[in-house]
Amino acid sequence: MNPEDLKYHKEHTWARISGNKATVGISDYAQESLGEIVYIEIPETGTSVQAGEDLGEIESTKATSSIVSPVSGTVVEVNEELNDAPEIVNEDPYSKGWVAVIELSDSSSGSDLMSSVEYEKFIEKESK
Repeated sequence: MNPEDLKYHKEHTWARISGNKATVGISDYAQESLGEIVYIEIPETGTSVQAGEDLGEIESTKATSSIVSPVSGTVVEVNEELNDAPEIVNEDPYSKGWVAVIELSDSSSGSDLMSSVEYEKFIEKESK
């Protein structure tokens, strides 16, 4: 089950929105699909990102995929631990495996994301 306090993007990223900031990462479904994660390219602080555009890249033993930003804004913090231990995303995608904190460009950023229930239904449909 996906945490209910998060909002989800159709590209399998999540956002934990608090005030004008959102902590973002990839979903459990995404890390499960990718398999063992061996490298994560995280954005630099100060980088401007748009919802639906690439935030970084994630490489696993199976494939290389884009990490799509679920919100628009400016990267204000990154999870440096992922440079040395990308497997944290496999172990704990919703807590220790976060990728970046983004200061939202406006208060409506993220309002179009899915709830955990909507995301569960989306995954069910996609995996058929």
